[in-house]
Amino acid sequence: MEIVSTFEAIEKPYKNAVITIGNFDGVHIGHQALFRTVIDKAEAIHGTAVAMTFDPHPLRVLSPNSHPPMITMPEQKAELIAKTGMEVLIRIPFTREFAAISARDFVERLLMERIGMRAMVVGNDYAFGRNREGNLALLQQWSEELGFDVLVVDWVHTANGMKDRISSTQIREQVMAGDMTAAKRMLGRHYQIRGVVATGRNRGGRLLGFPTANILIQDELCPKEGIYAVTVEHDGQTFPGVANIGYSPTFDDHLFTIEVHLLDFDRNIYNDPIRVNFIQRLRDEIKFDSLDELTARIRQDVVQARQILSGMQ
Repeated sequence: MEIVSTFEAIEKPYKNAVITIGNFDGVHIGHQALFRTVIDKAEAIHGTAVAMTFDPHPLRVLSPNSHPPMITMPEQKAELIAKTGMEVLIRIPFTREFAAISARDFVERLLMERIGMRAMVVGNDYAFGRNREGNLALLQQWSEELGFDVLVVDWVHTANGMKDRISSTQIREQVMAGDMTAAKRMLGRHYQIRGVVATGRNRGGRLLGFPTANILIQDELCPKEGIYAVTVEHDGQTFPGVANIGYSPTFDDHLFTIEVHLLDFDRNIYNDPIRVNFIQRLRDEIKFDSLDELTARIRQDVVQARQILSGMQ
């Protein structure tokens, strides 16, 4: 998949570009439905399947104190979009100047003239342009005037019969509630965070007999505090593990950490990037009266995690 970082980098319009535009945070099942429609339309008109997204998230520019945590950081988002079969990802820097472009200029000058748009795929609540002045009715009006197609994709609803549509907001709520099964249903995969293994407080292996990898994350969405069965991707391999998110109340040092104990693993991976897939939340964090009690409970967590993870194979 070709990745373009500015409009200026587009040297000539794409052939019969079919485009969908959005933040696509999470690249969830609803987003995937948009991409499938784009790809099908592009194949029908011998065109190019194009996705446009923004970095940073527009709310981080327009409302910096109220922006949501990210489900997928830019690198992962690009990887997931590429897996859908899209041909081009245009990742535009979002600025206040860009936000000031009128809806008409956005469609005519950027989408049609610069990108070569011949069709646009949108959800039924799509809005765009300065102050979100462009809406679906206006887009359909301009499509007749300017000569492009508009395809509207219905919302995809949650798989458990709820009336709510799948959305990034719904996924954030489930992840923050620790319901990784519900999050997976909407994402189409396990929720994942990525980070670099940092030097921790040197007590997991030394005091408890369970060495942990301490992860530094950026500002992506963090699951609810507690203990989780996880899988960990490192250097092309996947390992089972148990993760602890929170403040380790038994030690009473009030430091928030994300610590992962990889099962049957004894490598030094400090400063290495890893990916942690959250499979199931096991329990809340608990303050134990002694390290022996904590160690015994961790052993139980490991047994439970092994059972859950073995059932995935």
